[in-house]
Amino acid sequence: MMETIVSPSLLSADFLHLDKEIEMINESEADWLHMDVMDGVFVPNISFGFPVLNAVGKVCRKPMDVHLMIVHPENYIQQTADAGAAIMNVHYEACIHLHRTLQAIRAAGMKAGVTLNPSTPVNVLEDIIGDIDIVQLMSVNPGFGGQKFIEHSIKKVQRLRQLIAHEGSHALIEVDGGVQAETAPRLVDAGADILVSGSYVFKAGDPKAVIHALKSLQR
Repeated sequence: MMETIVSPSLLSADFLHLDKEIEMINESEADWLHMDVMDGVFVPNISFGFPVLNAVGKVCRKPMDVHLMIVHPENYIQQTADAGAAIMNVHYEACIHLHRTLQAIRAAGMKAGVTLNPSTPVNVLEDIIGDIDIVQLMSVNPGFGGQKFIEHSIKKVQRLRQLIAHEGSHALIEVDGGVQAETAPRLVDAGADILVSGSYVFKAGDPKAVIHALKSLQR
């Protein structure tokens, strides 16, 4: 049994006091820091871009888990690496040449992640699962924080776990969206390795205690 990997989502942080939020993450048991980059095209929202990534990368002591919710993410691989990202996650739906993109991400020195929207079935990864380090399942529709958890995500984690085992892949399963006290244990039981949590962590009275509780879930 292993502790769950916890990746708090910066999207829910207090941007007026970002330095204090990063300090909290540095002092916490969080494993990674999840960063959502949105372009207003691939998703109906705009979050932050490389100026913020570069600034956070200089002070964050946790590996940066960068999730690009943008069109043509392959054009920003080197910029993401230069910002200090350890993981670069791209959407299956945004990549025409996914294999080539994953190769380029790894060549730039990062772990290669692939994200699936709620309506995208896991079997689309059957022929490429061996080239993926992390599969991130969206358990809400991408674009906005604080959304309600989509229930069928539990079964989707189970199906992905079966696919990974069947293909002999070493990919980890990451879940992003609606992760809180009620859903987190169910996701871990279903086979999730990594939990992304935004509002549940950053809006809590004691964010470090919430991170500790998520990490304590055994997988």
